[in-house]
Amino acid sequence: MNAPTTRPEAVLIDPDDIGYNTTANPSFSTLIEGRLSRRNLLRGGFASAGGAMLGSIALAGCGGGGDDDPAPVQPPAGLKLGFNPVAKSLADAVVVPAGYTASVLYRLGDPLAAGVAAYKNDGTDDPTTYDRRAGDHHDGMSWFGLGAGGQWDAKASGRGLLVMNHESLTPVFLHPRGRTVVKGQRTEPGEVLREFYLHGVSVIETTKGADGQWSYKQDSAFNRRVHTLTPMELSGPVRGAEALKTRYSANGTRTRGTVNNCADGTTPWGTYLTCEENWYGYFFRTPAADDAKRSPRELAAIKRYGVGPQEFYGLWGTTQGAANADEQDSFDRWNLDVSGESAVADYRNAHNTYGWVVEIDPFAPGSTPKKRTALGRFGHEGACLGVVEAGKPLVWYMGDDARNEYVYKYVSNKNWDPKDATGGLAAGDKYMDDGRLYVARFQADGTGEWLELALGKNGITASNAAYGFTDQADVLLHARLAADAAGATKMDRPEWTAVNPKTGDVYVTLTNTNASSRPLDKTDAANPRFYNDPKGAEQKAQTGNPNGHIVRFAESAGNAGTAFTWDVYLFGARSTAGADVNISGLTAENDFSSPDGLWFSQASAGLAWLQTDDGAYTDVSNCMMLAAVPGKVGDGARKTITNTGADGAKRTQDTIAGARPGEKGTQLGRFLVGPKGCEITGIAESGDGRAIFVNIQHPGEDTKDADITDATRFQSHWPDGGSARPRSATIVITRNDGGVVGV
Repeated sequence: MNAPTTRPEAVLIDPDDIGYNTTANPSFSTLIEGRLSRRNLLRGGFASAGGAMLGSIALAGCGGGGDDDPAPVQPPAGLKLGFNPVAKSLADAVVVPAGYTASVLYRLGDPLAAGVAAYKNDGTDDPTTYDRRAGDHHDGMSWFGLGAGGQWDAKASGRGLLVMNHESLTPVFLHPRGRTVVKGQRTEPGEVLREFYLHGVSVIETTKGADGQWSYKQDSAFNRRVHTLTPMELSGPVRGAEALKTRYSANGTRTRGTVNNCADGTTPWGTYLTCEENWYGYFFRTPAADDAKRSPRELAAIKRYGVGPQEFYGLWGTTQGAANADEQDSFDRWNLDVSGESAVADYRNAHNTYGWVVEIDPFAPGSTPKKRTALGRFGHEGACLGVVEAGKPLVWYMGDDARNEYVYKYVSNKNWDPKDATGGLAAGDKYMDDGRLYVARFQADGTGEWLELALGKNGITASNAAYGFTDQADVLLHARLAADAAGATKMDRPEWTAVNPKTGDVYVTLTNTNASSRPLDKTDAANPRFYNDPKGAEQKAQTGNPNGHIVRFAESAGNAGTAFTWDVYLFGARSTAGADVNISGLTAENDFSSPDGLWFSQASAGLAWLQTDDGAYTDVSNCMMLAAVPGKVGDGARKTITNTGADGAKRTQDTIAGARPGEKGTQLGRFLVGPKGCEITGIAESGDGRAIFVNIQHPGEDTKDADITDATRFQSHWPDGGSARPRSATIVITRNDGGVVGV
C-alpha cells in the first residue's frame, strides 16, 4: 500500500497562467498598430517608514517625517490623497500609513453561528462545522449598509452586511499534514468536505462599536455561508437546456454550489454578484475512456474551456470512502466521465452548470442563489456595474481571467426603473435574465467596438467551422467559442473591471504576460513592452511583460452603445527601471507590479484603489495596495519606446500612454503592504467612507508541504503571530482622527 502523499509544489500551477485560446483571433496588439531605492525598504522591527504595522495585533500609526521617509503626496487642486505613502516592505505584517489603524476582523475558520467553537487552526477541527466558519482565500467583497429595520440602506455607516468571496485554498494548512492522496485518489472524505465548505461566499453582519472599533456579530440571523453544496437555481436563457441536465437535476434547472469565486459585483437593488473563475480545473475526467463517448462538439467545448482535473484544485472527483450514498454523490458530481445510459444518470454535464455570475440576496438568508446565464459562461473574474441612470439600460463589465481571453459587457433589455431598488432577486429576473451579451474588439486607431454574441450575427452560426451553434442558449453556454467566432480581441489576463463614477471610464487590469505569450516581435500599441525584469540577488530573468498594465476605455454613445475609445492608464514597473519600461514614471512611493484588484470609492468619487497579485517584484516587496486619483481616457500622449530582446535585438514600438501620476491632476501613492506570501484583494467601504475593508489572501502560501510539521519553516505566521499557521483574513482600516479613509 502506498503511503499517503501530498502534492509536489511544482504541479500547483495557477490556471490563470495557462490559457486555452488557440484561435487565430488578433491579440489586443495586432489591432492597434496604427494608433528601488534601498533606503525606502523596511528597516527592520516595527520602525516602518512613515507607517503603522499590523502583525498579530492592531497598531495605530506612528512616526513618519524622517529624512529617509517617502515624501507626502503633493497633488494638484481637487480630490487629494491624504496620507504619506508607505515604503515597500518584506516584513510579515500589514503596513499602513501613519495616522491609520488596521485591525483583523474575520479570519479563516472564524465561527459565524452560535455554538461553533473557536478555530483550532491545526487541521483537526470537525469538518462538519466548516459550513458555519469563514472560508479560505478571502477575495472580492462588498459592504451593504443595514437599516434599523433590517433592510438595505446605502447611507448606513455603522452597521452593515459584509459579503465576500472565498476563492480557493492553501491546503497545506487546512489538514493535519496537508492533503491525503493515494495513487492519485483522495481517500479522506473529511478532508474533501472541509474543502467543499471553505470555498464560496460569506455573509456576516458587521458593526461599529461606541469606541469606534469594528467587529462581526457571530450569532446574527443574517450570517450565512454559500458553498459548493448550496442548492442553486439556473436562471435565464440557458435554464433547462439539455446540456445542463444531470443526475441532480433531470430538467436542467438546478445545480449545487459555486466555486472559485474571485471578484464580485453589485446591483442597484442591493444584491451581491459572485463570479466563478477557474471552475474548470475542479472536474475530473479520463479522456482516454471518455472521449469516445462524447460528440465532436462536446469535445471542442471541453478543450476550449480547458475542462479537466488539475491537482491545484484537489481531485475531488476521485474521492472514495463516503459514509453513505448521498455523501458519495456529492463527490461523484465532480467526475465528468460518461457512465450512465443518459445525462440524467451521471454528471457528464456538471461542468456546464459552472462558469456563471451568481446572484445572492444577503438580506434574505433563506433565499436560493441564482446563476444568471444571460451574462455568459467563461472564467468570470468580476462583474462591475456601470453608471446607473433611470430610464436607461443597466450594464455590467466583465473580464475572462486567463491569457488571451476577452473583455465582455452585458446590457439589459429593460430600462432601469428606480422603483425596483427594493426588488431583490425578482429585480434580477427582470434585468439580468433578459439582455444582450457583447465582447470587445479594439481597433487600430484607438477606437473599439462591441460585438454582439447572438445566433446569426458576427459569424456565430450553425455552419461555423470551429463550433456550430444551435440556439442562443448554446451561444451563452459557450461564450468563449462565440467570442472566437465574432473575432474578439485577445487580451492578457483580463482581471478586475472598475468604473470611475466621475467620468464613466471603464478600467481593466491586465496582470502580466510572458515572452512565450508575446515575444519581442509581437508587441503593439496596447501591449507595447518587451523587457527583462531581473529578480533577486541571482538576477533571475523575467522576460515579456512581467509587471502588467491597466487599460481603460470610454463609451462613445453611453453604456448601451457599441463604440468606445481607449488608452493605457498605468504600466507596472520598478521605479529603477529605464524609461522604456517605466513608461508611467513610477517612483519609490508608488511603483508596483501585477495589478489585479481595482475599485472606485463611492464615498469619495474619483478615488481608486489598486491591489496587486505579484510574483515578479517580491524580491523587494510583498504585495500591496495603492490609492489613486486617475484622470480620464485621452489625458496622455503617444510615445515611442525601444524594446530589447534577450539576445540584444531591439525593436521600437509606439503606444498611447495616459498621464503620468502627478500630471493633469492625477495622483498615485502606496497605501498598504501585506505580509509574506499574500495577495491583496477585495475592498469595500462603510457608507460614509470612514472605514475600508481589505482582504489579505493566502499569507504564507509558498510554505512547502514537507515543512508543515516545522513551524519555524512557515513562510508566514500572520495574523496570529508566534508559531501559528497563517490564515487569510479581512482587515478593517480607519483613520485615527475618524476621517474619511485615503483623502
